Amino acid sequence: MKLRPYQAEAKNAVFNEWENGNKKTLLVLPTGCGKTIVFAKITEDCVRNGERVLILAHRGELLTQAADKLMKATNLGCATEKADETCIGSWYRVVVGSVQTMMREKRLNKFGRGHFDTIIIDEAHHCISDSYQNVLNHFNEAKVLGVTATPDRGDMKNLGQVFDSLAYEYTLPRAIKEGYLSPIKALTIPLKLDISGVGIQSGDFKASDIDTALDPYLYSIADEMLNHCKNRKTVVFLPLVRTSKKFRDILNSKGFKAAEVNGESPDRAEILSDFADGKYNVLCNSMLLTEGWDCPSVDCIVVLRPTKVRSLYSQMVGRGTRLCEGKSELLLLDFLWNTERHELCRPACLICENKEVADKMTEKLEQNAGCPTDITEAEKEASADVVQQREEALAKILGEMKKRKRRLVDPLQFELSIQAEDLAGYVPSFGWEMMPPSEKQKQTLEKYGIFPDEIDNAGKAALILNRLNKRRESGLTTPKQIRFLESKGFNHVGTWQFDEARGLIDRIAGNGWRVPLGINPETYKGT
Repeated sequence: MKLRPYQAEAKNAVFNEWENGNKKTLLVLPTGCGKTIVFAKITEDCVRNGERVLILAHRGELLTQAADKLMKATNLGCATEKADETCIGSWYRVVVGSVQTMMREKRLNKFGRGHFDTIIIDEAHHCISDSYQNVLNHFNEAKVLGVTATPDRGDMKNLGQVFDSLAYEYTLPRAIKEGYLSPIKALTIPLKLDISGVGIQSGDFKASDIDTALDPYLYSIADEMLNHCKNRKTVVFLPLVRTSKKFRDILNSKGFKAAEVNGESPDRAEILSDFADGKYNVLCNSMLLTEGWDCPSVDCIVVLRPTKVRSLYSQMVGRGTRLCEGKSELLLLDFLWNTERHELCRPACLICENKEVADKMTEKLEQNAGCPTDITEAEKEASADVVQQREEALAKILGEMKKRKRRLVDPLQFELSIQAEDLAGYVPSFGWEMMPPSEKQKQTLEKYGIFPDEIDNAGKAALILNRLNKRRESGLTTPKQIRFLESKGFNHVGTWQFDEARGLIDRIAGNGWRVPLGINPETYKGT
């Protein structure tokens, strides 16, 4: 099985991290981008090197999926460590293990601490829990790879307590742009659902409270679905099984062909198969299908289980992001949840890393209620608006920066000039990122033309240096060009080509270091 370009990059990046001494590293791939295939290929190379590998997950479906993909992608068989099944005495060098089984002291004591050379954790955003930590602490000599689809920087900061580095991240916008995932259109429904009285339990909205708050709106929601997704294959996520069943019945009364699945459904496999084959056009569930289930033809997602947890929201929407013949996009129904809590996940959470941009995008989607909006286009517009607002707020500060006699560029000026939201909104996650910049980083930043004293952590320094290298390879302007031209009143010089900036600087130099007549720096735009 040949890896896609980004999958090959991801695989190489993981081995590079291990070789560089980062024993615990993370791989982030959006749902539908083949993370299981990537770690199967990593497993293959580890086995080829004579290593024993443990693939750890928290659900049986994930273990089955991992074993299946491992065989299909690499022809490697594996043993199982789950309930009554054990790998003890097996000649297989790969083990798929249930964390609920492996975490038990009696089970762990059957293994020496060096039994596994590599541990791969599927859905690694769960691994902060004590159960995973018990296993990792026992096999404390093993290299560790965590694989997750979460885009959440809050999650990443928590994961920074466990992992040493982020080996590779493939973003949702890039996956959509490169044609590996379906475009997503968000449709905000102008139906206000009051969940202001819902309590919090274990860090998220309490399911039973949501259930009570949601009940009065179910018929209205079904009517909205009639307007927008009658001809689509739809998955609906609800807070409790009883609501899932009730909503199935309401949808059927409205003319849908709806089915419901839950953890106790004896005919679950049959229902899922019938849904995939088109016997049903709506599938209701109470959070059962967030992980370990794929149906590429799903082209509509309805989230009626509001959440604060972005990884969970991402998993729900991810059930519809896979490509499928005849599928042009995924429609995501977004409701107006009336709550005082601003952490509520909305479509912007899928694509925005910066809170300001996410808030602006949500505001735009609400203004555009009733009309499907491509989320990548909405993010671009919101990002541009935020940059403009931020520039207006920082105009005085930037004005002072541009007039400074300093020969180096202030990091803030550089970030705004190249319109880099990821730099401006950066928050360190891993231990090394939180350390002060090294002397080598400072010297290299200064060599590139960036004033290093205003960068207070090694992670930000590394990110800027990486961006500077990529800009040089792409033929974009240098910090020194930015510094000079913006001191003359030109804007966003960071988005220009190097040769264009050099030509303009040569003209200014030839004119006695004055801007030539006929050029207005405030309105001049680079090509």
